Amino acid sequence: MGLKLLSTGIPGLDKVFGGGLPEYSFNLVAGPPGAGKTTLVHQLTFANASAERPALYFTVLGEPSLKMLRYQQQMGFFDPEKVGTVIRFIDLSREVIAEDPAALLDSIVQHVEQTNPAIVVVDSFRTVMRAYAGGDMELQAFLQRLALHLTSWQVTSFLIGEYGESEMNNNPVFTIADGVFWLTHCKERNTAVRKIEVMKMRGQAAIPGLHTFRINDQGVEVFPRTMARLPGSEDLHARRRVPVGVPGLDKMMGGGTITGDATLVAGPSGTGKTTVSIQFAAEGAAHGEPAVLALFEEHPEEFLTRAKEMGFDLQAMARKQQLRLLYFRPLDLSADEILHEVQQAVAQIGARRLVIDSLNGLELALSPSFREDFRESLYRMVGALTGGGVSVLLTFEVTESFDKINFSPHTVSFLAHNIIFLRYAEIDGQLRKVLTVAKMRRSEHSPYLHAYEITSRGMRVLEALTGYRGILTGVPTPRRPEPAGLPGLTERERAVLDQALALREATAERMAEATGIERPALSRALVRLVELNYLIEVQENGSVLYRPIVRPLGQ
Repeated sequence: MGLKLLSTGIPGLDKVFGGGLPEYSFNLVAGPPGAGKTTLVHQLTFANASAERPALYFTVLGEPSLKMLRYQQQMGFFDPEKVGTVIRFIDLSREVIAEDPAALLDSIVQHVEQTNPAIVVVDSFRTVMRAYAGGDMELQAFLQRLALHLTSWQVTSFLIGEYGESEMNNNPVFTIADGVFWLTHCKERNTAVRKIEVMKMRGQAAIPGLHTFRINDQGVEVFPRTMARLPGSEDLHARRRVPVGVPGLDKMMGGGTITGDATLVAGPSGTGKTTVSIQFAAEGAAHGEPAVLALFEEHPEEFLTRAKEMGFDLQAMARKQQLRLLYFRPLDLSADEILHEVQQAVAQIGARRLVIDSLNGLELALSPSFREDFRESLYRMVGALTGGGVSVLLTFEVTESFDKINFSPHTVSFLAHNIIFLRYAEIDGQLRKVLTVAKMRRSEHSPYLHAYEITSRGMRVLEALTGYRGILTGVPTPRRPEPAGLPGLTERERAVLDQALALREATAERMAEATGIERPALSRALVRLVELNYLIEVQENGSVLYRPIVRPLGQ
């Protein structure tokens, strides 16, 4: 017969406990002052106490009941109708001051037998230990008698105490307890984060490790380290194409990404990463694929204004539940807290697309103590979402480098199924934007570098830059065609084209001077090269200029 589990009433804590708290268990809630022990147990008590399952809350030289209730009544879980009826607060400070453990135990027994409660709390139990002057054997006997009473009454009990980790090995209370829950208040630099760890739990497979929790106006909320994988979809098995929504880019990617893929868009500042994000989300919302945008840099109002200027009314999409906008400011957040909110938003609107703009901002939003786990946290989130068929787009700002390609300084590119790389290049005296699809794990894609532009309607991919080499250096040079690639040309015509490529543009007089070919023969060669689309003729300031086209337009 399995254990009956009680819901704690604390978001996320049941999952950490492996499904709930075993009924009739004898539990110790330990940690330093200010960690949140009393608030956690109060919330659990209010969630479970009822007329059929009353609760007794003993206070022992800790905080007086009135003082505790004055502050706890600000919390969303507090129910004033339960105080004094289904939850009774009893002060045991007189018995503790008298240093009479027998009287203390008798008082607890008397109240329990009179009330027949389902939940018993002693706060703070550490005060009892400090006031008890007996030896270790007598202390062990006292604890065993108390535990025997609590378990024989079939109550779920909690002992709250301020303990240090060094006291765990030699203190008998940790041996007797069925469950030991350790709360900490971690401080690093100017930040502080609360965590809970299940040190011991009989009969339950609790999730190991430290789990972040936060105390807000609703009470305690726990963020488990593990993320549940979203339910799969038919699209995931069908390997359906997911258009990005950028003209030309989808063609380069063979029709778009694939359902459940994670796509990394990397590039320096100003290359259009956020623009791609807007078009990706808007494309999904317009075709019945709700999207969630998690913003870590731009304020939502600025983001929505920019999108509207490009013709994408994201605010209207949000009103129709086609889109959800999340904004995270740097508030010493934990990675699990962010990931929990993102996954919750995805589940609420049934999102099939997620945008994180950007990973740089996500890292800055984290408390310093969590930045070391940045890659691990990102790995868990991407795996949980893409495993359920959500297509994820991540943006990452990289430092421009002319000697190597850096997709991300944190080596997170391995998480992405697809990588789109944006950068700048100087071409013909202009600073141009170029992109390439560097990787597609489950699909063929274009190997070419393309120019692109950002207009008032968003990003648009232009021609492939096949006429240049060294584009990724930032200073490309025209590609000299091989003779085999110049069909139909005579040796003289090839010589004229070589000079045109070297000069980039020139008048007929300049070409004659450079090639040494007489004007009549040169004119015939220039006419032929223009006819075959190797050169173009341009009128400029009253002069005729010849400019090379490296690749014939008809090919």
